[in-house]
Amino acid sequence: MIIRTDFPYGTTHEDVRIPLPDGVELYARIWRPVTDEPVPALLEYLPYRLTDWTSPRDRQRHPWYAGHGYASVRVDVRGHGCSGGLPGDEYDARELADGVAVVEWLATQPWCTGSVGMFGISWGGFNSLQIAALAPEPLKAVVTVCSTDDRYDNDVHYMGGSVLAVDMHAWAATMLAFASRPPDPQFVGEDWRRQWLERLEAVEPLIHTWLSHQTRDAYWRHGSVCEDYPAIGAAVLAVGGWHDPYRDTVLRLVEHLPSARVRGLIGPWSHQYPDRGLPPGPAIGFLQETLRWWDHWLKGADNGVMEEPLLRTWISESHPPATVYEELPGRWVGERSWPSASVIPVPYVFQGAPVKVASPQHTGLDAGRFFPFGNDADLPPDQREEDAKSACFEFPVGREEPVEILGRPSVTLRLRLDVPYGQVVARLCDVAPDGSSTLVTRGALNLSARRGRDRALPWPVGAYEDVAFELNGIGHAFAPGHRIRLAVSSAYWPWIWPRAGSEAGWTLDPAGSALTLPVRAGSAGDGGIVFEAPEQAEPLGVVFPETLDEPRPERLVVRDVARGTWRLEVDPRYGGTRVYPDGLEYGEDAEEVYEIQDADALSARTRSRWRIRLHRPELGWDARVETRSEIRCDEGGFLTSNEVVCREGDEVVFHRTWERRLPRAAG
Repeated sequence: MIIRTDFPYGTTHEDVRIPLPDGVELYARIWRPVTDEPVPALLEYLPYRLTDWTSPRDRQRHPWYAGHGYASVRVDVRGHGCSGGLPGDEYDARELADGVAVVEWLATQPWCTGSVGMFGISWGGFNSLQIAALAPEPLKAVVTVCSTDDRYDNDVHYMGGSVLAVDMHAWAATMLAFASRPPDPQFVGEDWRRQWLERLEAVEPLIHTWLSHQTRDAYWRHGSVCEDYPAIGAAVLAVGGWHDPYRDTVLRLVEHLPSARVRGLIGPWSHQYPDRGLPPGPAIGFLQETLRWWDHWLKGADNGVMEEPLLRTWISESHPPATVYEELPGRWVGERSWPSASVIPVPYVFQGAPVKVASPQHTGLDAGRFFPFGNDADLPPDQREEDAKSACFEFPVGREEPVEILGRPSVTLRLRLDVPYGQVVARLCDVAPDGSSTLVTRGALNLSARRGRDRALPWPVGAYEDVAFELNGIGHAFAPGHRIRLAVSSAYWPWIWPRAGSEAGWTLDPAGSALTLPVRAGSAGDGGIVFEAPEQAEPLGVVFPETLDEPRPERLVVRDVARGTWRLEVDPRYGGTRVYPDGLEYGEDAEEVYEIQDADALSARTRSRWRIRLHRPELGWDARVETRSEIRCDEGGFLTSNEVVCREGDEVVFHRTWERRLPRAAG
């Protein structure tokens, strides 16, 4: 990593409050170049607290942009951090309207040319696209990283029509804790306590809403830009990683947006900005790459950025299974169009007699983390144990040439169910000559969603039907002498929440089943794709105190042999305890638990616990947040339990519990 200290412009920064039409003010930090000339503005708009939680990351990139001639602005969403107002649902209409108002406010400032860009990763990437679809006139360009165009089928809530237990639960629990954090008196003054208590009264666990919409309805269509791609008028640079769950959005955006104002970039990365150097690499000079985008679309520079291939992507080579890779072997390739003429769908037809598949309910414990962040236990380990609980179909790779794929594989399966409900999970693996099995990609289908995500249809008991679904996109080259394995299971805990009766599994008839791979031949876009080395501005200087305590394992699997229970204990490792240069001591600790019994779908249970402390010794300020979240299920519905306890010092200032029963209509 190159730490940049010398820029074309000197920089300055200030904290301001941006007024909204209803009188609420949003807290903003603005870095600007030292110049008398107006400059374009760049906006990153998040609920994650610019004064502490994202401040180290903000410091890496906002001053860098300012040093290159942009006003770079970080704004906290209403009801979060030091912004006014009350917290709401993610990406609700008020959040997006506020974002439009911020874009328009920035464009009218005397230091702004009137041209605005938006960027962000994850939440900030989501709302960049969503606000672009509302088409405020000043918004000319967007850089969206690790984001989605489809809030139902490509987000943290549902996968293939099934409840995504691992992140539906974990993210709802995380946001309950995050929304309960107080404003910081260092920035909002003595009114912080009143604002905190008002916010807490408005907090509602988001799990109640998410589990109340189990099919793709109007709730999920809101904010899903795939509903109306032409509404996006801004130029879009869409960025993802093959180890990020949102990567398919990049493929859809370059397919559906006009090629004159979209480009896509997919690397080997996890859910991180591509310059941060977190596994898996290689990292790239992402800030320099985005600067080319901004210079072209906000300053009119003729710098060749639109002469790049429509899609630049990494193709990984075969590699042994591991839970972390510093760098993956492979190469960069380019496609001038998408879908690409150099990618041909090739069917691999199954062979053999019908096979009964009734996977143990703990199948999926080796799935890895849904959101890899670059931690040591994020990625799936050797898949041989998972493969043993699945029906496997193998196809040898020739001895001379690799089989290179780019895009979304798909499967067609002929299934018979003897129960009305079930789910199917397909994993594509690269099997080396030594037998080790590396997960390449996967997909899932709730069989009640086989005719569309907007409806739930029970299976006709005892009947065969053909179902088809796509796996997540990937760029991968199966090495000569390896085997391509498709492993199909009827369970995948804790990713897929099982339904009562699904323990029975289903029968698969190979005669009507096939895997289709997007096989790629060489392309004129191959070769010549290079990136600068990653660089950032000077780090913030956050200190992480050492402790004598042994850290918990990131992912620990515990088996209770007598009870037949399997438990996955997860430490998400979001940040731990740190001390900021302004004196704030910030500590957080989280733990997630996923439990299931081998033969009982109704035994599935998730639990989360969060503890957060914000402490300013010089102000005598000590605020603490503790939350507890749990989900269980019976034949009729989901049972959720949530609790928030907030303290100022040792005094409990807020305590609330929620118990809900939510009917299981689909999912």
